[in-house]
Amino acid sequence: MKILVCISHVPDTTSKINFTDNDTKFDTNGVQFVINPYDEFSLTRAMWFKEKQGASVTVVNVGNSSTEPTLRKALAIGADDAIRVNMDAVDGLSVAKQLADVVKNGGYDLVLAGRESIDYNGGMVPGMLASLLDFNFVNGCIGMEVDGTSATLSREIDGGNETLSTSLPLVVAGQKGIVEEKDLRIPNMRGIMMARKKPLNVVEPIAVENATSIQSFEKPAPKGAVKLVDADNVDELISLLHNEAKVI
Repeated sequence: MKILVCISHVPDTTSKINFTDNDTKFDTNGVQFVINPYDEFSLTRAMWFKEKQGASVTVVNVGNSSTEPTLRKALAIGADDAIRVNMDAVDGLSVAKQLADVVKNGGYDLVLAGRESIDYNGGMVPGMLASLLDFNFVNGCIGMEVDGTSATLSREIDGGNETLSTSLPLVVAGQKGIVEEKDLRIPNMRGIMMARKKPLNVVEPIAVENATSIQSFEKPAPKGAVKLVDADNVDELISLLHNEAKVI
């Protein structure tokens, strides 16, 4: 089984975010980048298939050269090789088209991704990728087993979980539950040293047009001052909730 894991290069959630050029560009100075957490859950599941079923695991990212340390970390975790599509990722559909080309050229049976990236939270790419490839697709996956060309998966739905049966080729958008946080792997020294020798192939993008463009960024409004209301003054509390907070 050939597995392709899609890796997003995202800011660590503890990083302080700023914008430049009149709020039209994201300022990367001083920002620590990591593997998108949802993608890391899927990568860890792929490693299970590699160790238990002898699958090969390739990781792929659409991005410029600054994303290569993130791909090297994925290699240190245990992926066999990596592909970087040499294009800035600014539009979900164009990213999906680049990934679809990689899948077609590589003949992958199973494509794993996170349900969304934690920077833009679009949640679009896995579904669009499956549509472009005409592959089966399961979103929000929290459990997965593969036997030959058959797959059994679980996903979260309103009020519970749903169990599905399908077949390869397949695109899966995973989240916490496909593995648990305690199962995530920290690269050890041996893995880091081996990652330096593993192939990281840079491919040029196919010709696509971006369907969207960024006009500007805006930070959330700062939180207002806290108003304290005496516990006995219920009328004032109701008035504030109705007239100012407008929640009742």
